[in-house]
Amino acid sequence: MLASLSAQPVSAAPPGAVPFGAYDPSGTFENDAEVSIEHVFLPWEDVSLSSLISADQYALERNRALLITVEPWTWTQDERNTPQALRDAILSGRYDSNMREICEVADTLQSPVSIRWGHEMEDDDGQFIWAGWAPQDYIAAYRRMVEVCRAAAPRTRFVWSPLGHVNLTEYYPGADVVDIVGLSIFGFQTFEHDILGRELRYEDLLRERYARVAPFRKPVIVAELGYTGNADYVQAWEDAVRVPHPEMAYLVGVVYFNQQEVYPWPNGYGYPDWRVTERVTASPTESKVNASKSSEAHCTARLSILISYLTGICTSAQ
Repeated sequence: MLASLSAQPVSAAPPGAVPFGAYDPSGTFENDAEVSIEHVFLPWEDVSLSSLISADQYALERNRALLITVEPWTWTQDERNTPQALRDAILSGRYDSNMREICEVADTLQSPVSIRWGHEMEDDDGQFIWAGWAPQDYIAAYRRMVEVCRAAAPRTRFVWSPLGHVNLTEYYPGADVVDIVGLSIFGFQTFEHDILGRELRYEDLLRERYARVAPFRKPVIVAELGYTGNADYVQAWEDAVRVPHPEMAYLVGVVYFNQQEVYPWPNGYGYPDWRVTERVTASPTESKVNASKSSEAHCTARLSILISYLTGICTSAQ
């Protein structure tokens, strides 16, 4: 479902000039004119494709582009494939129809649409069954899905979206099947304080990950962004995320993940809460306690589709 229309809207976008979007199932950014990208997540099994029509209408009413993250699994955890079964099924064509059906609906939408398939593929923490494959297998699967989708939705743009690790270049599928490059950046003060011994700055993470994808010469968005910590930590990130960087000519947008984390952080750090209404904690200790609490929010976070992209800005950055 889309963000609840009964939610109380606030002007929640950070200050700055970099185009901003949000995955926002709670509706916090519902009436925020600063938001130009509506991000939604969609599984390709057990999915109601009519939700895309609703998402399109919601975005149109707010003059937003759609970024749709397609996750190649079901959200019913005990019915998911193994990584090997998913890989073999995709490469043999058994999931072509799943992708085709999504893209056929996407082609009917009036908003500018970008599709982000199989994100964070170079990460091996076990969260996604399409991640950590041999690079050649992922590349073959990604290229096949783009080929299937392009035939059904020729106007759609495609987002290849690694997490940002040093090995991401091994998974690059080729310039002909990538219109936009996405990255993920999260700041979790407690984890950084306890595990790394220092707090991380958004600018440093952005520079590091941007440098890894800039050689592809494609428009770059931070497709998933979140941060939580004490007031000073959150404010420092808030003030930084929309600051333009002339030396990063390909950076064209940031998209906030306005939801509690859906996969536990390692070493017992639980589910950090990225929501703008919950992300400020009194101290790093409190942040860990709050993040470790079980919540229905992390079970339902991906029940919305991720849509975002301002085609014109992407085009001008190429």
